[in-house]
Amino acid sequence: MQIYNSMTRKKEEFKPIQEGKVGIYACGPTVYNYFHIGNARPFIVFDVLRRYFEYKGYEVTFVQNFTDIDDKMIRRANEENTTVAAIAEKYIGEYFVDAKALGIRPATVHPRATEHMEQIIAMIQKLVDNGLAYESNGDVYYRVRAFKDYGCLCGQNLEDLASGARVSVDEQKEDPLDFALWKAQKPGEPAWESPWGMGRPGWHIECSAMSTTYLGETFDIHAGGKDLLFPHHENEIAQTSGATGKPYVNYWMHNGFLNIDNEKMSKSKGNFFTVRDIAKEYDLEAVRMFTLSAHYRSPLNFSRDQIAQAQSSLERLYIARDQLAFLENAAKDREPNEAEAAFMAFADQSQTRFMAAMDDDLNTADALGAIFELVREVHKLNATDVSRKAVVYGKEKLLGMTDVLGLLMKKEDGLPADVQALVDERAQARKEKNWKRSDELRDQIKAMGYILEDTAAGQKVRKGV
Repeated sequence: MQIYNSMTRKKEEFKPIQEGKVGIYACGPTVYNYFHIGNARPFIVFDVLRRYFEYKGYEVTFVQNFTDIDDKMIRRANEENTTVAAIAEKYIGEYFVDAKALGIRPATVHPRATEHMEQIIAMIQKLVDNGLAYESNGDVYYRVRAFKDYGCLCGQNLEDLASGARVSVDEQKEDPLDFALWKAQKPGEPAWESPWGMGRPGWHIECSAMSTTYLGETFDIHAGGKDLLFPHHENEIAQTSGATGKPYVNYWMHNGFLNIDNEKMSKSKGNFFTVRDIAKEYDLEAVRMFTLSAHYRSPLNFSRDQIAQAQSSLERLYIARDQLAFLENAAKDREPNEAEAAFMAFADQSQTRFMAAMDDDLNTADALGAIFELVREVHKLNATDVSRKAVVYGKEKLLGMTDVLGLLMKKEDGLPADVQALVDERAQARKEKNWKRSDELRDQIKAMGYILEDTAAGQKVRKGV
């Protein structure tokens, strides 16, 4: 498998540290609100990465954190006259609601910053001991110029970075480039005991402490949005390698930006949408399909037209799945004939093309293309006389590939009794050649959210997507 490594700026053959196992850390949300549609992209993309490694037989440890203490959390708690802990608990719960609707599986572990103060403080102390950090009036800062490799991920030198650095009036740093590892307590803020007094961690240090706690001092893949590359991930490298003296991560993966109607998403432009907002208007599985329709490193433009196209594509997948379920019920227990054997061979070829695309830096766009090639072949199967073996084989291949992408998650439910009664009545009406009544029943069934098709093998009914 080839992965584009943001550190080296090229595709590299993936070689795990431990054979058959993969450790992945993906930056999670700051839980002060519902997560927005821009956050959804990395959550979906790296959920697929995890699923694909498992499809290939790897044992995956997937870690995604919750930032549950920072300035935004404190402001939100003050606005709502509650505690930071209550805000965190509320929005962590809401994260799982929206993530489930998007087909995002829970991580192996979801560590919280507030539950890892011991590890965070220990790492900061190590940096102080190594001469890479210093205390200043209860704050602790990282001494950037003391880490010789700073800028290795973003590809900029210290002088260029220094020209854009800013110092707040309440900060007492040795250098404008230095960043906070620990912040002294301000009145009314949550705080923890430390060697430097009561305070709380800076944003960057939590990921260094939690990732190494669960994945080791050096691990396979660190993933996140392109916006996190600098300074967040650059600072993680400086902190972690500065504390351990070892390489931090072997492969860095960053997804491209999401725009809204060709503009950058921002509250000031009125085009800022949470996933909860989007769910009021769109099927979130269609949002997932839309997200995977482009390569993860490419920019992605969110628009109503694009979601409508994704919805249509998703419906085609469900039609194929339902067609296979219908064929399986009507199939014959016999060996596949020549045409059916050719269909099974094509299913194998589709899987091969699917895996080739996914092995090429997680190219989900081309992987979807391979799936839809199989979908076209599904509809060529003879509905009146087909081998069950061929149908089941094709179904397993299709569902195996779509499961990697987290699609077709809605279950194949039986028809409700009232719908089934109308279907049976319509079958009788057609048998009696009562075409008027047959059409009336079809419309009634459609109004209940079900689509009915007449085939050579009988009536086929499916729920509209």
